[in-house]
Amino acid sequence: MLDPQARAFIDFMIARGAQPAHLMTPEQARRAYHERRPHTQPDAPEVAEVRDLSADGVPLRLYRSQPAVPGQPQPVLVYFHGGGWVIGDLDTHDVLCRQLALAAGAAVVAVDYRLAPEHAFPAALDDCVAATQWVRAQADALQLDASRLAVGGDSAGGNLAAAVCLALREAGQALPAFQLLIYPVTDMRQQAPSYTANAQGYLLTRDSMAHYRRLYTPDEAHWVDWRASPLLADDHRGLPPALVLTAGFDPLRDEGRQYADALSAAGVATHYVCFERQVHGFIAMPRAIEEADLAIALCGAALRRAFA
Repeated sequence: MLDPQARAFIDFMIARGAQPAHLMTPEQARRAYHERRPHTQPDAPEVAEVRDLSADGVPLRLYRSQPAVPGQPQPVLVYFHGGGWVIGDLDTHDVLCRQLALAAGAAVVAVDYRLAPEHAFPAALDDCVAATQWVRAQADALQLDASRLAVGGDSAGGNLAAAVCLALREAGQALPAFQLLIYPVTDMRQQAPSYTANAQGYLLTRDSMAHYRRLYTPDEAHWVDWRASPLLADDHRGLPPALVLTAGFDPLRDEGRQYADALSAAGVATHYVCFERQVHGFIAMPRAIEEADLAIALCGAALRRAFA
């Protein structure tokens, strides 16, 4: 059964005449994403500090749940927003980043990576790798703990977080302490059974995912590149511990589980949780779907454990 609040929100969007992403231009979709926020997101909770930064040209936003204290560096989550690599920005995920900072008792650095189609694959990943490296290099100056640095993201952001871990491992660089993957895209071939079972009717559709894929990876040869499809990497050994969270009524459900299974099979400490009655995107919708609060608390608990 679909969660009643998720059902009510879908009905609300239908009544408003909301268009799926594949029927809009990127500019229209970006505007619609912003216009939806008052219906899905609560008021922004207070945190100790919010500061805009730049990682060699990549815009960042730093959130602190607690004031900075000299000599007491804080753990940090480097966070990549969702939106199909086409929509979303620092503002669309401002509330969620604040909530994650408070739930984890940590700092969060949100990354405003370049979007497709203006900047196709691998521009977004390049920005996310560079931002993660920059945060680690500047950790002392920012009073952050480089040894307790996690990466995370939702949907396309989960794809980027997983790919960042693989890219850093392949480059022989220091790995994050943890990866938080919220309904991540892991296989650009888009052939998992949930793409058929949940193709239509649950906010994110199969057609919209194909649209996002076309804009981000117009060259089909890139669909099997592990930088776009982390599930297809030859080897998942040695990657950071992970929490993979999915939603039952989501085209991406099965590839999230498949990635959790691939990590576990490679000996990576991995927890997998599926919110069976939920839809894609629910964690950023606490005003409309109360179960989002439980998911955020779960993510916070996993981060606290990883940072302990």
